[in-house]
Amino acid sequence: MTDTRSPAPQLKPWISAISPYVPGRATTDDGAVACKLSSNENPLGTSIAARDAFRAAATLLERYPEGSSQSLRDAIGTKFDLDPARIICGVGSDELLNLAAASFAGPGDEILIPRHGFSAYWIMARRVGATPVEAADNDYGADVDALLANVTGRTRILYLANPNNPTGTFLPRSEVERLHAGLPSDCLLVIDQAYAEYLSPEEDDGGLALAHAAANVLVTRTFSKIHGLAAERIGWAYGAAPLVQGMHRIRAPFNVTTAGQGAAVAALSDETFIAASAAHNRECRDWFEQEIAKLAVAGLRALPSKGNFVLVLFEGRLTAETAFHGLMRAGFIVRWFPGQALGHCLRITIGTRQEMEGVVEALNALSIAG
Repeated sequence: MTDTRSPAPQLKPWISAISPYVPGRATTDDGAVACKLSSNENPLGTSIAARDAFRAAATLLERYPEGSSQSLRDAIGTKFDLDPARIICGVGSDELLNLAAASFAGPGDEILIPRHGFSAYWIMARRVGATPVEAADNDYGADVDALLANVTGRTRILYLANPNNPTGTFLPRSEVERLHAGLPSDCLLVIDQAYAEYLSPEEDDGGLALAHAAANVLVTRTFSKIHGLAAERIGWAYGAAPLVQGMHRIRAPFNVTTAGQGAAVAALSDETFIAASAAHNRECRDWFEQEIAKLAVAGLRALPSKGNFVLVLFEGRLTAETAFHGLMRAGFIVRWFPGQALGHCLRITIGTRQEMEGVVEALNALSIAG
């Protein structure tokens, strides 16, 4: 009998189709360390209370973490008036977004994504053999009508980052509710609220309320942004009990570290740090957007942002690529997206006021030279 097997293990075709996620850079072209404004990290660092809780966990290194993150789920439930049994914690919100795809989609299914959405969504879809479907945008933001027009009998999940990364755009509560109302009941609406804490209370998109009332809504959040715990990778999700129970079936055991759980509990209770981080971001982001508006004559445009970053469009002689390398020479690393139909844009994290003043000064000089 002829052996027709491949001489080596073969990737599944849907895995071969994946282009790996490329994170924001931390060093310059020549390897030097510079001001990192490429990954939407908190310029104020981390709550002292969270750091103290993290250090305290050093006495328990020989013990496995509490597997269900019970204390963290309880703290989240208390903070947001949610049922802890309907909360699941993960290695950043990324793990939970991946668990949603693996639990509710597969080969032959479609996962719907707004154009210019978070690039990892395409990977999440292909990872489980589903087909990612892109809906047209509305000036770089999610378009509810375009999304609903792309729903088919095979649509199993719709990913919506709100505020959106990398554009900073935002759908208000009325539009989120309209989107959900237009979806079939067997389509899971995943609302990725990684930047929710940067919104004012009146800007709440109603995602948690929807997830509380509806059987097909899952909300994810992260401790990587405003809480400054990016290194520990901690996220959480909230949804109907059957959704969460299904995701628990394939969640890795002991997925959130003991130190991470303790730091996250402490971070949740540090209202002073959270408020200071939100206020700094709002004031510095507004100032930065106003400064970019002064460069409109040079073809620069800042999309109004609800996150802790601003997407700057380069629509004149100065290109995003030139500005990217020019800012790097000036000591600032930002995010350029040549492979995401955003090659004419730079996403710039809101850093300290001094850092943002340096970026503006460099962009002014590049605009004059460019």
